[in-house]
Amino acid sequence: MILRYEHLTKYEKVFQSMTGLWVFLFDELVDEIEPQFVEADRQRLEREGRQRAIGGGKSPELEMRDQLLLTVVWLRCYPKQHVLGYLFGVSQATVSRSIHFVLPLLEASGKDTMRMPDPGRKRRRELDELLADTPELAIIIDTFEQRVQRPQGERKQADAYYSGKKKQHTLKSQVAIDEETGMIVDVAESVPGPQSDIKTLETSGLLDRLPDGIGALADLAYVGINKLHPDGLSPIRKPKGQPRTPEQIAYNTAFSRRRISVEHSIGRLRRFESLSQTDRQHRQNHTARVTAVAGLVNRRLRLRFPVDA
Repeated sequence: MILRYEHLTKYEKVFQSMTGLWVFLFDELVDEIEPQFVEADRQRLEREGRQRAIGGGKSPELEMRDQLLLTVVWLRCYPKQHVLGYLFGVSQATVSRSIHFVLPLLEASGKDTMRMPDPGRKRRRELDELLADTPELAIIIDTFEQRVQRPQGERKQADAYYSGKKKQHTLKSQVAIDEETGMIVDVAESVPGPQSDIKTLETSGLLDRLPDGIGALADLAYVGINKLHPDGLSPIRKPKGQPRTPEQIAYNTAFSRRRISVEHSIGRLRRFESLSQTDRQHRQNHTARVTAVAGLVNRRLRLRFPVDA
């Protein structure tokens, strides 16, 4: 039971490594989620068809705080459930039930941390002169892929997830960040890895939800984004059979510097092993996991930009 809250909080550096959060941030998360946890538990006990009366049956092996801690550790370190059960002193079944119950609450909490940039906000830095014609305020969009278990069944079904780029079966996740803060403002539904980035963007409907005055920046995988949104921009594509001009190279360099923050944010997401190791959940609840982790990442970033939170 060495990972339970009362014991783990005695070792703050270990706690931070195991959860990705400082203890005070985790305590804030507990306070925010507790009302939703109590309400969800009430609905579970009062569900139609439940045979036991309220109060019947065994008491939970883990209190709410430890169930939340277990789920966050699972997202961060992604151990197998029987290993996690050993570390918390409970059965694998209890681990599975806790994750199944808490993950939707973390997903909802993650969504609550996501805010589109405020068009009325003043910029903190000047744009490169080469980017003078680009929107001053923008979100930055990119995707990452996670390896998944090979789908069983017909080959056609398996091939639907086979990414030629990664040479493996993958799921693709699209995220958008606030350029100024790096905070994640949107997570799209996960899609099979072979689906193109521009198609994923189009089907997500993200550009339709952008506030007026906010642009969207993306890499060369999103060539054609300007057709989907008037303030959608990507780097200049190399002309067929010709090199880029020095001016185009300089523009692309400046553009890349502007959008590098999305790579940093994706890196923060993928420090959570549940998004970097091979998925063991048979592609189930993948979007929920990405959203839950995005919320945990935003909690840390919010300390740097409290005004924008």
